[in-house]
Order: sequence, then C-alpha cells, then structure tokens
Amino acid sequence: MPEAKLSRYKAIVLGVSTGGVGTLKALLGALPGDFPLPLLVVQHISPDSGDQMAVFLDEFCAIHVKEADEQERPVGGTVYLAPANYHLMVEPDGRLGLSMDPPVNYSRPSVDVLFETAAQAFGERLIGVVLTGAGYDGSLGLKRIKDKGGVAVVQDPCDAAADSMPKHAMMAVTPDHVVTLSTLPQLFINLSEK
Repeated sequence: MPEAKLSRYKAIVLGVSTGGVGTLKALLGALPGDFPLPLLVVQHISPDSGDQMAVFLDEFCAIHVKEADEQERPVGGTVYLAPANYHLMVEPDGRLGLSMDPPVNYSRPSVDVLFETAAQAFGERLIGVVLTGAGYDGSLGLKRIKDKGGVAVVQDPCDAAADSMPKHAMMAVTPDHVVTLSTLPQLFINLSEK
C-alpha cells in the first residue's frame, strides 16, 4: 500500500449527514484499493447504530472501511469512520482521538470537531470535504482548513440529497472545488497524485 507521504497531502476529511450513506457508498466505492491517502469521515448517525455502517460500506469498497480507534495512526487505503456517539479528532501528532465531549452543532460526532483538529495537525497538507447534509456542521471547520492553507471542497448543493450543509459551507468559505458526486472520486485521485 502506498504511503501517504508520497503525496503532498496527509489526509482527506469528510463531513456528511442526511443522504450520507448512499453518497459515501457511491464515493468510496469508486476509489481504488491502493488509494494513497487516509480518509477520515464524520457521518451523523444514531447513537445506537454500532459499527453497522462501517461493515456495510466495507463490503462495497476496494479500500478498507472501519471505525476509527483511539490513538490509531491513519494509513492510506483506509477509511476511518467516527464511531456512533463519539467525536473523531486528530491529535497534534497525527494519531486519531475519540471523545464523548458534549455535542457540537447538535451533533456527536461533529464535522467541525474533526475538521478543526485535522486542520491544526495537518495544516496545508489537508483536504476538507463537505457533502450532503442538513444543518451547518462543517462550515467553520472547512473555513479553518482553508485558513491553514488546506484545500476546501464542497459538493454542489444542486447535486446533494440535502443541500443545507454544502450551502452553509459555501457561505463560510470560497471553496477551491465545487463538485458533483460523480466527479469527486477523480478529483481525489488527482489531488492525491500531487
């Protein structure tokens, strides 16, 4: 498996809510098994859903999909999902952290928590992506990623099952890329080769 250090970027962080399971299945299912970057994902899910989503998505993807573990170091070719009812964070040394701190933006896990901690850890070597969803979670975090020199990507609101999260993200920051779901896998591949 290629090392993430071969790319300019260290990781891709994604935030998704309403309509997210189908979106993630389409996106992650289109990525090759040797995709060189780790993908860290917050999907707003029910607190009692267990690891069902990771198991479901792993069956459809060439890349490995799993729930994130405390103090795990992310590696390329793997998708790390925030466990139900836990915030997913990136520690300053790049390892993953989990927290049961209070909800942020009415959510635990929160997209903003992941994005802000990843921006602090990876700076300009981070790609942040806001996908379909209701509410505004991810807007401030995507702004933080952009402020640190990272790449801001937003799903076109017209293409999203729920357009609120993409619209709020676009109000908070001028994205580097506004894309449809069908073009996102190729964008990821192109960015990972830089």
